[in-house]
Formats: sequence, structure tokens, C-alpha cells
Amino acid sequence: MKKKATQFQLNPNWAQFQEALKSQPKPSRPFNNSDSKTPKTILGKRKERVDDSPSLLNVLEPVNDDCSVTDEIAMDCEMVGVGLGNKSALGRVTLINKWGNVIYDEFVRPVERVVDFRTQISGIRSWDLRKAKDFRIVQKRVAELIKGRILVGHALRNDLKVLLLSHPKEDLRDTSVYQPFKRDEGSVRALRHLAAEFLGVEIQNGEHCPVEDARAAMLLYQKNRQVWEKNVKLQLRLKEKQKKRGKGKKKRKEGDDVKTDHAEH
Repeated sequence: MKKKATQFQLNPNWAQFQEALKSQPKPSRPFNNSDSKTPKTILGKRKERVDDSPSLLNVLEPVNDDCSVTDEIAMDCEMVGVGLGNKSALGRVTLINKWGNVIYDEFVRPVERVVDFRTQISGIRSWDLRKAKDFRIVQKRVAELIKGRILVGHALRNDLKVLLLSHPKEDLRDTSVYQPFKRDEGSVRALRHLAAEFLGVEIQNGEHCPVEDARAAMLLYQKNRQVWEKNVKLQLRLKEKQKKRGKGKKKRKEGDDVKTDHAEH
């Protein structure tokens, strides 16, 4: 036996209210009326917000959320002081992919006792290292991630030194030694100066952020990638030619020595 659908009746007061609304004329909305005293709302000022200005957007922010390990990786390390304080040890290491997304970021517990956290620059504090990973574990993981890949960074020699690692010279893209980034007299420029001039962003205003520094180095490389890679290939070709010439000279010298020996006998 089917149940009859229940019918709901509107409250009489609600029905009267709806009728009253229909009978009222719709208010006109003034447009471009400079004499209007209607106060501007916050929403009306949305286009004037500073955050929406393209020129002030942070170009270092990743354009996607792809955290895969790419063929190009940027690295930045922060050091702490050990020994008498003047010896550097790894305190934090950050690796990002070519999109600027972090693929590895760890605080590191040095083998030696830390006597200076160098917080003003490194941003590292004592509690950051309480649960930090052992140096050997981090070293092994970093070695695995950078193996066979292009390594980008600023003053990579210092980072690889504290990691006790090496990397093929032909796979290094160091913004501190790239000739177009150097001063006219050939001296090295700080990463913050390169970021300001070529990227239009300010970094390292106080404590350094390794993620931000790695992103700046990667973006500097990406913006100059085509010319940079062309120069690397030219240098490799020159080295190969020099090797061949060296081998040819060595063979000729050995041949001359053999002829001399035969002549003496």
C-alpha cells in the first residue's frame, strides 16, 4: 500500500515576506559615479592589492608540486663550527629538483661536537640538531641522489667539501664560477647579488634559507641554460683535442727514441 506524499505548507508569515520582496523595486547600482558617497568595500579594492602585482611575485616559488628527482638538482648546505669554531661541519643540506621543489632537506648531526651554531647566517639552533640524522646516513643519501646528474649551486666546492664527496667537473654548474656572473676583473660575486640583479629578488637578508638559496641558483642556471650548456660542450671538445694532441706527441717521441736506439746499435 503506497503512502501518500506528505505535503508541506509554507508558513504564512514567510509567504507574506516573499510577496513583499517581489513588490519592492530593485535598487539601481551606480557605476563610475565619482560623486557617490557609497564607501568602497575591501572586495572592490582587490585589483589594487600589492600581492596581486606580477612584478612583486616571488619568482623563486615552484610553479608546480612535482617532487620527482630530475636530471638537474640544486644543492645548498649550511655549516656549523666545530673544533675551535673555525672549522666547518655540515649542519643542514637541501636538494631541490629543476622545478624548485624540495626532494631532500635534513639537519645533520656532525661527527665532532658543535661549538658554534653560526645561527645568524646558518639559521641553525641547538634544538635543530637534537633529532638530526647522522652525518654518514645523510652523506650516503646525498651521494645517491646526485650521482649521474647535473649538480647546480653556488660555491659547490665548499658544499662538497663538508659532505666529503666529489662530483665530476663536467656535471657541475656553479654560479660562483660561471664567467658571465663574475665581475669585470674576474672576482666572484655573492649569490644574493646575482639574485638581485638577474632575478630581481632579495635573499639572505639575515639568516640564510638553504631552500631559497638552492632555488635561486637553479633559476639562475635555468635562465642561462642554453648558453651555459653550449660553453660546457665547447670546453669538453677542447679538452678532448688537447688529449689527442698529447697522445700524438707522446707516440712521436717514443718513435724518435726507438729510431735513436737503432741508430746507436
